[in-house]
Parts: sequence; structure tokens; C-alpha cells
Amino acid sequence: MKVLRFFLSIAVLLVASVLLIAPASAQATRTWVSGVGDDANPCSRTAPCKTWAGAISKTAAGGIINCIDPGGFGTVTITKSMTISCKHVEGSALASSTTGIIINGAGIDVVLRGLDIDGSPPNLPGVNGIRFLQGASLIVEDCIIRDFTGASPNGNGILVNNTSLVTEIHVSNTNITGNARNGISIEPSGSGGSMLFVKDSVLSNNFVGVRGSTAATTGAVDITVTDTSAAGGGAQGFSAAAGTGALRMMLNRVTAANNADTGVRSANANSIVRIGSSTVSGNGTALGAVTSGQIESYGNNQIDGNVSAGTAPTAVGLK
Repeated sequence: MKVLRFFLSIAVLLVASVLLIAPASAQATRTWVSGVGDDANPCSRTAPCKTWAGAISKTAAGGIINCIDPGGFGTVTITKSMTISCKHVEGSALASSTTGIIINGAGIDVVLRGLDIDGSPPNLPGVNGIRFLQGASLIVEDCIIRDFTGASPNGNGILVNNTSLVTEIHVSNTNITGNARNGISIEPSGSGGSMLFVKDSVLSNNFVGVRGSTAATTGAVDITVTDTSAAGGGAQGFSAAAGTGALRMMLNRVTAANNADTGVRSANANSIVRIGSSTVSGNGTALGAVTSGQIESYGNNQIDGNVSAGTAPTAVGLK
């Protein structure tokens, strides 16, 4: 009888230990970071972490990391579905000699909201602001991404080069400026394809504002840009350069202005750009369709004040 009581006591202690340990190790659906936090903390509202990287391991898949107060929260690699939201405070990442945020997880959905991603240290320039390697979707809202000047093929505000499956990228109300290569570049490889949607955003002083390429993929890339400007670039405002895969770009109510080379460019036979209700002004060349690239106009654009008019677009009717 005493032996039975002993084993029952041990069993009760083991169950109690599991119950006590489980809550401490469980991941939270919402975690917090603070400029005065500590990554040894549980990342709760009252005991926040110091960095986004520190908070990720304590945040459940599909969870949210919020910023309590302004701070620099470091660079991070995201491998599971989640949201990082610092819309009402200054949530910054200073990316010295590295990429600000990397997304790399099969089938994941990521939201980045209200972030300031800065690659500007002059002696240690940032590589890319955001790099999307793998996942189902990315939403970038209300962000600033600036001054990434890493050597090509880096130096992008947002670089999407997924290797398989089709991914959706949504960018809205975001300012992307001063990047040495592209503001946004969609260039999947292998069998990967991408869909990019940009609205209500400013792309300024990047070498190219928005660029799509299918040079390394058999998949298709579809780009839709509305109510967005691409200005002051060293090359093109909007550029579509197809390879094997089809590349389709729709521009509606956009501005391509003061770009040194071309306002809107379409290169190669599988590339088509359609433009309507838009302004193309102050560029070296307004429209450039090269090596069998296609540009179609709905006939309601303002194209004037460029050094050269370039390629006359094919007229298509409003439907």
C-alpha cells in the first residue's frame, strides 16, 4: 500500500510539473518590444523584449509583434506567418551591412506595418530593405524603406526573388527612396512567379522605381500599380523586362517623372505594359518599347515635357 501511495505521489508531482512548465514555454499570440526592453523577458505587455528577433521565438505562428514605444528593434528573419506592427510609434531597423527583414518560410503570410527600415550607415551600407525568398504573401503598409546601397544585385528597397510557387506582394502607403538598384524589384527564379500590387506609394531617387523581370523564371509576373509615383531615378521609373516567362504590367493613375533614362520601359517579346490616366513628364525618354517589348495606352494619359517621346504606344480602347 505504501509503495502504491509513493508511485501515485510521483505521478501527481509529474503532472503538476508539466502544468507549471507548459504556460511558461507556450508562445503568445501577441508579443511586445520596447526600446528599454530585454530579450530575456517573456515579451509581454509589462515585460517586453528588446528586439524583433528576440520576440519572434516567443510569438506563435500567426501572431503579432507590437511596439510599445519608439526604438531601434534590429534586423530579423521571419520563418513563420506573423505581423510586425508599429504603426503608431517609431519602429526602426538600422541594417548595417545586412538586409533589414528577410521572409523565408514555406507558405507563410507576413504583414509589416508602420516600420522604418534604414540602410544608410555610410561605411556599412545596408544590403536590401526587405528580401522575400519564400512564402505565400507579404503585405507592406505605411512603411519607410530607404538608402540601401549594397552592390548589385543588392541595393533594393524590396527584393522578391522566390524560387518556387506563386507569391503575392502588396505594398501600400509606403515611401521607398534612395536605393542604389531598385525601389521594388520582382525577379523570381526557377518555376516561381509573382503578383505585385502597389498603391498610394512614393518611389523616389531609386535607380529604378518598380522593376519586374522574368529572366530567370518560367513563371509569369503580373504587376499592378495605382496612384503611385516613381520619380528622380537614375534609369527608369517603371520597367518590365521579360525573359521566358510572361511579364504583364498595368499602370493606372501613376506618375513617372524626372527619370534620367525612361519613364516607362518594356523590353523583350513577352513583356507588355498598359498605361492609363497617368503622367509621364521630365524623363530622358517618355516611353521605351525595346527588343519587341509592348506598350499599350488607353489614350487618356498626359505625356509631355520629356527630352524624347520615345516609342509611340499602341492605342487600346477603354472598356
